Amino acid sequence: MKADFYVNKTKYNVNLDKSLDISIPLIFNGIQPNLYNVNIAVSKAYEIGHFIGDTRLGGSCNFEEYTLVPHCNGTHTECVGHISYERIPVHKTLIETFMPAVLISLAPVSSFETKETYDPELNPEDFILTCESLSAELTKRNNDFLKALIIRTLPNIDSKQSMKYIDNPHPFLSLEAMQFIADSGVEHLLVDIPSIDRAFDEGKMNNHHIFWNVERGSHETDKNNLSNKTITEMVYIPDEIKDGEYMLNLQIAPFNADASPSRPVLFKLEN
Repeated sequence: MKADFYVNKTKYNVNLDKSLDISIPLIFNGIQPNLYNVNIAVSKAYEIGHFIGDTRLGGSCNFEEYTLVPHCNGTHTECVGHISYERIPVHKTLIETFMPAVLISLAPVSSFETKETYDPELNPEDFILTCESLSAELTKRNNDFLKALIIRTLPNIDSKQSMKYIDNPHPFLSLEAMQFIADSGVEHLLVDIPSIDRAFDEGKMNNHHIFWNVERGSHETDKNNLSNKTITEMVYIPDEIKDGEYMLNLQIAPFNADASPSRPVLFKLEN
């Protein structure tokens, strides 16, 4: 099935039968990416009385209960409720689920190689995604598609799908890069790292605050101007999916929570 859509009055066509899934499948009880060394996502057959929800154990159907930490166990989408006093659910924040998107690849640089900044100050072992490299890549792209921005970090190793980030600190965005993204009008940011901020940053999470326009150090939101922007972390973009412009379908579970496991799907432009 094909669909037409318009971006800035220009008509584009996509084939909805040819999707490119950039989520990491969540393998319960198995190999998963993990941040902060939280408990892995697990599933188990529900049991009550003589009933067991496992056909392999004689049950009439498979009927399991699941335990997970969406922010740490795999691909997830979060909203401003992640940093606010108010409990704002992501399923009410994500209004548009189909949107134009730009995919770029960036190589993180050592903190020694840049004058860009972070708060708390950069450590010698930090690697960051810079505004300089970000802006250089975006000059090659059609900015009409910047409703969503997808960033693939290089090298694009398969172990992103199973990385234990407590032992392998991830790169993150400089404050300048994050401000550039916010100023560019990006409403949905997708990254293949577990957080746009450093994992241990004294709880400041300044990049999240910049993106959602929440004053640094504050958890107060403007109820009359509440951000509908989302951040999706821990995606995985195979090398065969090339940098460029796409149609994005951002799928989430209707969790009444600040974050949900998600399934971002890309569609190539056919004209």
